[in-house]
Amino acid sequence: MRQGPLYLLLAALSLTPVLHAEESTASTPASEDSAAQIIALQQQLAESESQREELLAATGERDGAQISRLRQDNQRLKLQLKQAQAQEPQRLLSEQQLWFVIGSGTALLAFIVGRLSGGGRNKRRSEWV
Repeated sequence: MRQGPLYLLLAALSLTPVLHAEESTASTPASEDSAAQIIALQQQLAESESQREELLAATGERDGAQISRLRQDNQRLKLQLKQAQAQEPQRLLSEQQLWFVIGSGTALLAFIVGRLSGGGRNKRRSEWV
């Protein structure tokens, strides 16, 4: 490896901070302007925070009223549901029991029709019937 480009690179790197350095002469007016801007921004921030707190308070009151109204509606609907369930007559069979009865009735009807349809033939009787 050649040593020439390495020394050239080190020399360039050592001069880089010098080239980027800035002198801060007569920067007092700029710092006063920035201080004034900072104060103005802090005041705007304080005003926006106070407005935000006022909006949150107003929203909280509105939400509280809405929540209480929803709770009242919920209680009213629960009462209506209980009244409707009390007025509904009791069913003899539940839906699951009704389907069981329908299935067993269909099986019994199929057995009877099957027995009656083969009665005219001279067939040996089945052992299980």
